[in-house]
Amino acid sequence: LTEYIDWSPFFWSWQLKGKFPDILTNEKYGAEAQKLYNDARSLLRRIIDEKWLTAKGVIGFFPANAVNDDDIEVYTDDSRQTVRTTLRHLRQQNLKANDKPNYCLADFVAPKDSGVPDYIGSFAVTTGIGIEARVRAFEQNHDDYHAIMLKSLADRLAEAFAECMHAQVRRQWWGYAPDEALENDDLIAEKYQGIRPAPGYPACPDHTEKATLWQLMDVENQTGMKLTESFAMHPAASVSGWYFAHPESTYFAVKGIGKDQVTDYAKRKGMEVDVMEKWLAHVLNYD
Repeated sequence: LTEYIDWSPFFWSWQLKGKFPDILTNEKYGAEAQKLYNDARSLLRRIIDEKWLTAKGVIGFFPANAVNDDDIEVYTDDSRQTVRTTLRHLRQQNLKANDKPNYCLADFVAPKDSGVPDYIGSFAVTTGIGIEARVRAFEQNHDDYHAIMLKSLADRLAEAFAECMHAQVRRQWWGYAPDEALENDDLIAEKYQGIRPAPGYPACPDHTEKATLWQLMDVENQTGMKLTESFAMHPAASVSGWYFAHPESTYFAVKGIGKDQVTDYAKRKGMEVDVMEKWLAHVLNYD
């Protein structure tokens, strides 16, 4: 997985702003960044050689079609006669110039009434299995520096795992881009077809949708990954989300949503409006 690591966020987590590898020659803190990078590479070698961490993941592909504008029905099989579950999504609700669309993730799946048989993918990966004992050992030795670095590297490895899996999905398992040949810098720049938005992040800001993802792939039994009451993932070095293959699929942010959409969304999810408002507090346009 190391070849898929995006090192820039590693430095950001240490409050060193810049892009890798340019940050290593930064006039202000290049020397500090170089030392940090050397230490990280050394610790990463120990992680690999001594097998400190275990990576586990699960992916799934499901027959799916968009319904009611903003939702995605997932079917039990290709006959599409039985709905297995429904993914609920939110739509951008802000005024845009030049008649630009207000996106919803359901826009990137063929509508049911189009008659086009479409699909959606999902994934959950972790590189945090085994980390707690190692972090505890560092902390017991009062070595906070390496404890923090280990957690930072585990996070980078989890993102690298997600990047690696997505590449395999595009080229082989889903296979909609079999001839893709991109370098890691191109992957980091997202120059590929398709997206992998994560529940709780800008395109799908509702963390509670992770519960649907967990149920759909039996994530806990498959990987040992768990969801807390607040829908945080455990181990912390974990990534999960959806795969969309549409050639025009793109990342976007849902924010500033109104009471009307929240009320409708809560009804579709079978939740009370005030409970839904708590989960969506960070993207509401009202108090």
